[in-house]
Amino acid sequence: MQRAATGAPASATLRRFALAAKPGRALTIRVVGAAEARRLNRKYRAKNYLPNVLAFPYGGGNGDVVLCHPVIAREARAQGKTLRAHYAHLVVHGILHLRGHDHARSADAARMEKAEIRILRRLGHGDPYAARATVK
Repeated sequence: MQRAATGAPASATLRRFALAAKPGRALTIRVVGAAEARRLNRKYRAKNYLPNVLAFPYGGGNGDVVLCHPVIAREARAQGKTLRAHYAHLVVHGILHLRGHDHARSADAARMEKAEIRILRRLGHGDPYAARATVK
């Protein structure tokens, strides 16, 4: 666990979220601010925007999950979610990427979302996509 920004849930809480998603043996979770998140997204993905989560897989479910606290906090407020629930979702989402899940195609996205919902329910959190279903 690495922290370059403050405000995220406790390390033990983030670790519990990660373990629920069954990562490989080697995992680093790093909570960062806006500048570092943008720099990493630009350098490794050639994207010039602030991401909420980045996943850097090393194989076998191992890798790094980088969480951008300012984006996560803003999204949680905008979506009417608790900060803890949104962190749970994005930790799980990042680890599923490390395990080979993707959401580039709609069928893959549906499988990934189903896995996220199942893991989050085990953690005591609701469906993070439920609000989207009610928006027309």
